[in-house]
Amino acid sequence: MNERIIGTTLPVLELQLASGESIVAVSGELSWMTQSIELHTSTSTGVGGGGLGGLFKRVAGGGSLFMTRYTAQGAPGMVAFATKMPGQILPVDLGHGGDYLIHRHGFVCGTEGVELSVGFQQSLGAGIFGGDGFLLQKVSGAGRAWIELDGEVVPYTLAPGETLRVHPGHVGMFDESINFGITRIRGIRNMLFGGDGIFLAALTGPGRVWLQSLPLSNLAHALSPYLGGGVSGEAAGVGAGAVMGSVLRGLIE
Repeated sequence: MNERIIGTTLPVLELQLASGESIVAVSGELSWMTQSIELHTSTSTGVGGGGLGGLFKRVAGGGSLFMTRYTAQGAPGMVAFATKMPGQILPVDLGHGGDYLIHRHGFVCGTEGVELSVGFQQSLGAGIFGGDGFLLQKVSGAGRAWIELDGEVVPYTLAPGETLRVHPGHVGMFDESINFGITRIRGIRNMLFGGDGIFLAALTGPGRVWLQSLPLSNLAHALSPYLGGGVSGEAAGVGAGAVMGSVLRGLIE
């Protein structure tokens, strides 16, 4: 299998497969492919572990119910996956240097033997992250996976005990050796009027961290004034009330 990443701002991952070779991706990721590539979509195609338990782990981790295997049949073939956001595609090798935790939409594709499951999940209250809480996927197993990070990628290597506090949306990927948790910004004024959100992710070394400069939530917020069907004052009030309620509940818990 040969790989090529084409482009910079909106890159494309192009994979050249020998006859009989396969790659597995989340359903709906395909951009283009040659005629010799055959598709097989199911709830268990190698990624995420086999059987019903693997399916539940993958879905709990924010993954798709269905995965698609792309196989070159009878002749070499090519399959390509384009990013949905401006950013970068990073290849990672599994089975040698440990596992990785990635943001919930980061998995592009992987070779068979790569497993996708829930890595971290915490409810942050209604109105935060769309009410879905904060969720990370765990990429493990043996093989090669390709991860999409949004915007520019900023890597850090943390020494043992060294902590980096990050807005949760900027967390792209990190080594499993990193100790990860969600912390609350101190001070009621900072939370309500600081404009930096309510929660921060705390990443403590040792290990490597890859941050992304363009979280999807930041992009959606920047585009919202230019989209039709703006939020009404009543709806905005309800949303603000939900966030305020989350803050107050967090303070008394």
